[in-house]
Amino acid sequence: MTDTVPRPGKIIAIHLSYASRADQRGRRPAAPSYFFKPSSSVAASGGTVERPAGTELLAFEGEIALIIGTAARRVGLADAWSHVAAVTASNDLGLYDLRANDKGSNVRSKGGDGFTPLGPQLIDARTVDPTDLRVRAWVNGELRQDDTSGGMIFPLAQLVADLSQHFTLEPGDVILTGTPAGSSVIVPGDVVEVEVDAPNAPGSPTSGRLVTTVTQGEIPFDETLGSLPSVDDLQRTEAWGSAEAAGLPTAPSTTPAAAPAAPPASTVLSPELRALLTEAPTAGLSAQLRKRGHLACFIDGVSVNIPGTKLVGTARTLRFVPFREDLFASHGGGFNAQKRLFDAVDEAEVIVIEARGDATSGTLGDILALRARTRGAAGVVTDGGVRDFAAVAEIGLPVFSQGAHPSVLGRRHVPWEVDTTIACGGATVQPGDIIVGDDDGVLVIPPALAAEVAEATLAQEREDAWIATQVEAGHPVDGLFPMNAEWRARYDAAGGDGEHRGDGR
Repeated sequence: MTDTVPRPGKIIAIHLSYASRADQRGRRPAAPSYFFKPSSSVAASGGTVERPAGTELLAFEGEIALIIGTAARRVGLADAWSHVAAVTASNDLGLYDLRANDKGSNVRSKGGDGFTPLGPQLIDARTVDPTDLRVRAWVNGELRQDDTSGGMIFPLAQLVADLSQHFTLEPGDVILTGTPAGSSVIVPGDVVEVEVDAPNAPGSPTSGRLVTTVTQGEIPFDETLGSLPSVDDLQRTEAWGSAEAAGLPTAPSTTPAAAPAAPPASTVLSPELRALLTEAPTAGLSAQLRKRGHLACFIDGVSVNIPGTKLVGTARTLRFVPFREDLFASHGGGFNAQKRLFDAVDEAEVIVIEARGDATSGTLGDILALRARTRGAAGVVTDGGVRDFAAVAEIGLPVFSQGAHPSVLGRRHVPWEVDTTIACGGATVQPGDIIVGDDDGVLVIPPALAAEVAEATLAQEREDAWIATQVEAGHPVDGLFPMNAEWRARYDAAGGDGEHRGDGR
């Protein structure tokens, strides 16, 4: 490793290269595309970057930077890495307020002074495997990005070879290789740190922490010289990483009112209540709900992809509307409602999807299932179909659905809104409702009733277990199931549900 980061002749950056970022954006490129950054944007570790006056969406992007060592022109994939001298950390800072009018060139949005911090140390490229580098980024000490070059759509060597087809890569040139998911907005006072390392290489070489502090600019742009900063909800969503992170309503503005966000699972589903509901079978819970006048608590027509699975969690809801070409064009692509919810679901939550009982289209697939499982979701319930059915089951995410279907979402559905009251399998589901599922099916339980019906169900289960022991001993069911006064007295004399907790299990 060295301590010197040379000033580059040119800086080439890739638009989109990590699978995690592509999935977050809802688009995966077939080939890499690039833009240039000026060498005047380079900054050293420990410096500052200014958020210009009148702007709001300055975002960080932790990246692996490649520094060219020997000239490369029309080199092949096999030789490309030999032209890389060093690897280091970079922060490809960008101002989304100026992005719209750049139309992909990123001249103004990415070219500001200090918008390309590099360093602080260089890792000898000959000592590392280009497929096994790690990049991490922290904001105010909190880890925000953590990915490896193994998660890239386009390998590092391919970027070198591809660029060399078009122009000569000269010694000192820098290639910024893209950022993984987790990039978001930073504000004045924030401190961003980026580190690139090779933890599995001998000596675990590292770039060290590249540190940049955000400051507030005081000089506004001159409105007589060019287009001014402007933002919309799309730019806010992409800058922050999600509509939720940007503080935007998830329901379209055309609806009468945005639905309230789902309450955190921890506020309605304590560990104790979760344990009770996990033990209580849905058959018993449904009987207790029926006794309390709740007859429409069943999500009909769905079955679980992993037999023997128990699902307990609070509902996050997603509504699809029937496919229509113009609506799919406006709501189906990019970071749509479906992707936003799967990217924001939290631990112990269940994504419940209204697909109008249409089993002839997939409503999720393996990538979204993996994202939900990674975020700790309890599972998914959909009254539609599931793509990549076997792969989703292998991921281990419990999914209750109408079964497998190979088609993509756009065949039947438009992802419309999240965290609003929906209908799934004939049942009304609101954000925060408690969802319980097992091999018998799925129930929707109003949160206010959950503890009461769980305790009553387990009491009934203990009673049923005692009855089963009597039937096994040869007693007829008449008068015993349900218990008449005589059998009730025997049960109570035997200790009732107190001494027989767990009998017959």
